[in-house]
Amino acid sequence: MAFANLEGGDEDGEEGVLSEINVTPFVDVMLVLLIVFMVAAPMMMAGVPVDLPRAAQAPVPQVTQPLVVTLDRQGRIFIEEAEANPTTLVATLQPMAAAAPDRPVFLRADRSQSYGEVMRVLAALAAAGFGRASLIGEAAP
Repeated sequence: MAFANLEGGDEDGEEGVLSEINVTPFVDVMLVLLIVFMVAAPMMMAGVPVDLPRAAQAPVPQVTQPLVVTLDRQGRIFIEEAEANPTTLVATLQPMAAAAPDRPVFLRADRSQSYGEVMRVLAALAAAGFGRASLIGEAAP
């Protein structure tokens, strides 16, 4: 009785049993399943299908006008269009914050102003009671 040589043949010149697993078909199947799940997953997250009614689109009015604070090139601070004293800025802003603490605040600062000056104005806004302030910039051309 002759045993098969796994290195390719036996003493009689006959081919032996090849014991390697071909993984290429398994990889192909797994890649196809991965693609199917990647495509199907966003479709499954759509939620409960509902036929929503249509309404005329009217612009939503803004509840309160934003407060615009400006820091110009010379370092002057303006609340809306009125110039404010930097030393009494917190005291000037506190009544406005007390009247409407959730009022949006926009800070417009000249690009030549240092980061420290902008941070001082932001700190004054926070000390006055405004929780959030947004920086305004120009859109890139």
